[in-house]
Amino acid sequence: MQNVSRFIVAVASVVFLATIASIPSSAATRNAFDGNWSVMIYTQSGDCPQSLRYGVRVWNGRVLSEDGNYQVNGVVSPNGATRVTVSEGGRSAGGTGRLFGNQGSGRWRTFSGECAGQWTAERRAY
Repeated sequence: MQNVSRFIVAVASVVFLATIASIPSSAATRNAFDGNWSVMIYTQSGDCPQSLRYGVRVWNGRVLSEDGNYQVNGVVSPNGATRVTVSEGGRSAGGTGRLFGNQGSGRWRTFSGECAGQWTAERRAY
């Protein structure tokens, strides 16, 4: 259950970050959504934890992992659209959504279809 919980947290983080990113890799300018975010993941289907909270960081429009136990690949576009993928222990998930102001929301799903749900995010003070 602990591995499933960590995976769900990782997936939620990736989904959030992906929803925050979509800037070309050559862009090194500050993104309006850069900063620290608190992401809440809600499972709506599947045998995954009901909800998890996770901290993430967006830097120059890229979603960054705060934990080396999983891989995150995602970006946030200047308009707040996000798309991310997360991988941990042979499992992976993806998410999409949108950030707006100091909050955001979207959907996530494991690539195996095992679990799916929604996420919400709030910007944290630096």
